[in-house]
Amino acid sequence: MQLRYRYRLYPTPGQQNALARAFGCARVVFNDAIAAREHARRAGLPYPTDAELSKALTAAKKTPERSWLGEVSSVVLQQALADANTAYRNFFAALTGKRRGRRVGAPRFRSRRDNRQAIRFTRNARFAVTDGRMLRLPKIGDVKLAWSRDLPSEPSSVTIVKDASGRYFASFVVVTTDEPLPELDTEVGIDLGLSTFAVLSDGTVIESPKFFRRAERRLRRAQQDLSRKEKGSRNRAKARIEVAKAHARVSDARMDWAHKHSTTLIRENQAIYVEDLCVTGLARTRLAKSVHDAGWGMFTRMLEEKAARYGRTFHKVDRWFPSSRTCSACGRVDGKKPLSVREWSCPCGVVHDRDRNAAVNVLAAGRAERLNACGETVSLPA
Repeated sequence: MQLRYRYRLYPTPGQQNALARAFGCARVVFNDAIAAREHARRAGLPYPTDAELSKALTAAKKTPERSWLGEVSSVVLQQALADANTAYRNFFAALTGKRRGRRVGAPRFRSRRDNRQAIRFTRNARFAVTDGRMLRLPKIGDVKLAWSRDLPSEPSSVTIVKDASGRYFASFVVVTTDEPLPELDTEVGIDLGLSTFAVLSDGTVIESPKFFRRAERRLRRAQQDLSRKEKGSRNRAKARIEVAKAHARVSDARMDWAHKHSTTLIRENQAIYVEDLCVTGLARTRLAKSVHDAGWGMFTRMLEEKAARYGRTFHKVDRWFPSSRTCSACGRVDGKKPLSVREWSCPCGVVHDRDRNAAVNVLAAGRAERLNACGETVSLPA
């Protein structure tokens, strides 16, 4: 299985200039590829192939106008062409219906003002980790790296990323052969929410951290400070970085929290079942800020990836399954209930906590879909 291992980079001022030059050259090559194909489409000419674009890049490096492309590694430029080709391939696959998921639009030009700048080095570039634990990049030098953990294998490529707050990261692609975790006989259903992040079928309640809500006052002040700065001034650039850093702190805290709790759930349960929530649709409602702050999509994606990595079972229950309206004791489906209703009574005499009842129903529905072929009693009693 291929995974990414990300580490913080600390380039010197001279190395930052070299990286900025590489970011700019890769951006120009990517935009040239998009422009060439767009021109061919409008003129009714054949679609330019990768080989033709590569030859045009080699010829451009010999001209006085684009001679500065030779100041960076050629692998970076070739990878920019590969990125443009991948973007068009995804666009055509989305048009024909071969690509699953959300519709992908046509590739767009990159800007130097984009929040994220990235370049990629493959093995052909001969990047290396030195004996002094530095990352050696061609035409950039040995860059200091903060090693939070060792690489499990030899990396096949490394992507250098600069985010909106000015931080640099090295993302290595490695191949791992993780051993499956010991099998357990515990399974859990999860009901995701906003007042509490999640309620498990065994009664465990995971409180919602609400990272954005807690930092909203500090974010508001930073944004107000930015709005008062003159456009184009150095003070405005500094204020923009402060806003980006404030948002980065919130994002990093949310991701760290999601990683820790998803790892705990994977270690303690053999199978995990969640509802297939339509996060995109919920993000269009009046609860949009709270939905984005919860990070349900990121959390479920981590559960799915870690389950596949460690030999666990992860399954999503149909989003139209009435988990909150079904009695987990008798199976009776009650009427609709607004979000303000946190407890309700079934005619069979059982008083249900809304979230706990939904988690139990999600567990039963997930087990029914997974184990029904084995002849086990997995569905709710009639």
